[in-house]
Amino acid sequence: MTPDDADGRLAHLAAAVEDAIPLALRQEWSQRISHEPVLVARQGIFSEHGRPFAYQLSFRSPDQHTATAVSWSSHQHERATAHVFGATFGRADLEHVANGRLLFVRCPRAYLVGDLPIPRRPDRLVIEVNDAVTIDSAVLSGIRRLREEGFRVAVPAFVSNPNQRRLLPHADFVKIDVRDLDVEGPPVVHLARSYGALLVAEYVESPDTLRHARDLGFTLFQGNLLERAGVLDRAGARRVSL
Repeated sequence: MTPDDADGRLAHLAAAVEDAIPLALRQEWSQRISHEPVLVARQGIFSEHGRPFAYQLSFRSPDQHTATAVSWSSHQHERATAHVFGATFGRADLEHVANGRLLFVRCPRAYLVGDLPIPRRPDRLVIEVNDAVTIDSAVLSGIRRLREEGFRVAVPAFVSNPNQRRLLPHADFVKIDVRDLDVEGPPVVHLARSYGALLVAEYVESPDTLRHARDLGFTLFQGNLLERAGVLDRAGARRVSL
C-alpha cells in the first residue's frame, strides 16, 4: 500500500466516523466548542508615575479551581502556562491583551530548558521564572539562551535565597513582595538591584505599602491598590500559530 493509499483510507474512515455521528449532536458539540471560554487573567504593572508599564498574565479556569495552584504538579503548571500562551500569543489580536506593553508569564522548568516551546515574541514576552524551579546548570543555560534570543527574564518573590541569587546576573526584573520588607528591606533591595535589574514591588495593597516601596527605591508597582486582576475571554479571537 502506498502512502497515498493509506492517506485515502484514513480520510475515508474519518468521513465515515463523522457521518455516523447524528447531525444534531455534531451541531451541539460545535456550538459548545465555539462558546467554551478561553480565559486569562491580567493585572497591570505600573510605573512610578502611575502609568501602565506591563501586564502580568496568569491562568484562569472556567470552573474557578485556580486557587488550588499551590498544590499543582509540574505537569499541571506546564499545562497552565500552555493555556496562557495559547490564549494570548496563540490568538489573533494580541494587542487587545498587550496594548503595546510587555507581558509577564510565569514559566516552569520545561519552558526554560527548551523541552516545551515558548512563543517567538521577545518584543512582548517577559519570562518569569517559576519560584518552584530549582536553578541548576541546565536552567541557567536555557535562560542564557533565551536572553541571547532577546527575551527578558523576571525573578518573582525574591527573598535572597541561594536559588534566587543564582538568577540575579541574568535578571532584567526582580519582583519583591513588599509585605516582607519591614525587617530586612534595604539589604534585600540592595542585593536585588546589584546587577542592574529593575525592581517590581508586588502585593501593593495599601497607600502605606506603596509609600514604603517608593521610599526603598522601587520604580515599578503591582497590586490590588493599583489594579485588581481582570479576566479576559479570548474565545472569540482567531487562532494563530505560536
